[in-house]
This record gives sequence, structure tokens and C-alpha cells, in this order.
Amino acid sequence: MRILFLGDVVGISGCSKLKSNLLNEIKSKNIDFVIVNGENAANQGVGLTKEICEEFFNCGVDVITTGNHVWDQKEIMEFIDKEERLLRPNNLFEPAPGKGFQIFNTKNDLKIGVLNLMGNVFMKKSEDVFETSKKFLKKYQFKEDYDFLVVDFHGEITSEKNAIGHFFDGKASLVVGTHTHIPTNDARILNHGTGYQTDAGMCGDYDSVIGMNKENSLNKFLKKESIKHFPASGEATLCGVIVDCDINTGLALGIKSYIFGDQLKNI
Repeated sequence: MRILFLGDVVGISGCSKLKSNLLNEIKSKNIDFVIVNGENAANQGVGLTKEICEEFFNCGVDVITTGNHVWDQKEIMEFIDKEERLLRPNNLFEPAPGKGFQIFNTKNDLKIGVLNLMGNVFMKKSEDVFETSKKFLKKYQFKEDYDFLVVDFHGEITSEKNAIGHFFDGKASLVVGTHTHIPTNDARILNHGTGYQTDAGMCGDYDSVIGMNKENSLNKFLKKESIKHFPASGEATLCGVIVDCDINTGLALGIKSYIFGDQLKNI
């Protein structure tokens, strides 16, 4: 089983790059299942819309995860209750629209669970992510309820992401971080067989400040005249990870960073 996970899609440039290339990449790299974090995909660079979700599904995305910007486009609150392939963080304070975990049937007639979590440090307030994870692992059993499990951990700091990776080691196929928009060079298999990368990076224009227009962002840091953040509009690069999983154990056999574009390159 080969799973492609793509980090936060940012604005029009990220969406355009994804829609133009994903189907070909799925075919050329023999991808079985695609998960994309879409929480920055709207034109404004925050939130996502029903139309964007449907475009993603039409170009080969199987599941869309989100994070702290999930509700920034209000229309998504109604849509997420109807669309099981769109997830929000599982540890949001309840009641909240939608779900943070779902099990999906793959084209190989296997079951893959996708769990969306959000960190607690320097993020919007949510339930304790480790307590939520403990409850999750008591309720669901690896290789009983699903054949594979992918965890999208949407968090700000590397230590919290590291910790959740070790917490799920041996109990998930892949744990990958999102939110900081910069791909980390630490794709590896943990001691008990879980694929891990601290941050998948973003699908967006890297000639920017984490996907946002660099001149306007610099003006904000320099306390000069600026306007509300808006996405950079140059050519985007797609970033994420590809993990190969053992059908018998559900654990990772191999993992590598995925970069498709001109601004960043795999070394």
C-alpha cells in the first residue's frame, strides 16, 4: 500500500499546481491513496470551500484534513457534516460539525483510518491532544478496525509533533505534521514501525513567507504599512511524504519526502 500525504495547500497557486499535476503523479508513482491538508486552500489563504473540496476529490484526493483555519470560510460548517471525506481536528471542543476520524475503503478493498489532530501549544484552544489520543487508542485497534492508520498532527512546535509520533509508534502507519508550511528533513521509520516526518511542508509558492506575499509580510514584521495577509501567487511546489506500508502489519516499509516543483528539490 503506497500512501501520498500532501501538506497544507495554500491559495490559488497551490490549488492550481495540485489540480494540474496530481492525477499524473498518482499514476507515475503508483499511489494507492491520497490525503491532503486543505485548510489554507481558499483564495484568501485561510479555510476552504465546498467548491475547492470537490475539485480536490475530482483530481484524485481521497481525504482532506484541516486544522486551526477549518472554520474560516463559514460555508464549510454545513458541508463538513455531509462530506465524510473532509475531516476537522478530532480534539476540537464539542459540539463541533463534522468528524475528526473516519475509516475509508481503498481501491484494494483494504481499510485505512485517517485521524486529524491539532496541537495544544501556541494553537487555538482545544481538548488535550494526548488525552484525546489515549481515548482513541482505547476505542480503536490497529489491524482490527482498520488495516492502516494515518495521523495528521496539525501543530506549531516540533517537540509536540515528535512526542505524538512516538506516542503512536507501532500503532499507526504514518504520523506526519502540518501547519508550519516548511518541510522538515527527518522522514524516517520510528523504532516500532511507524513512518514519521515532523512537517510535510506546504503546497504553495515558496518564494514567500510560509505561502503569503513576502513584501507584505516583511512590512508587517518591520511595522510598516501593510494590509491583511494574502497568498503569494508564483509557481507552487507540492510537498509531502510517500509511505509504503506492509499489507500484513500495516506498518511502514519505507518513507521518503515528496517534493514536486522548481523552487524546492529533493537532494
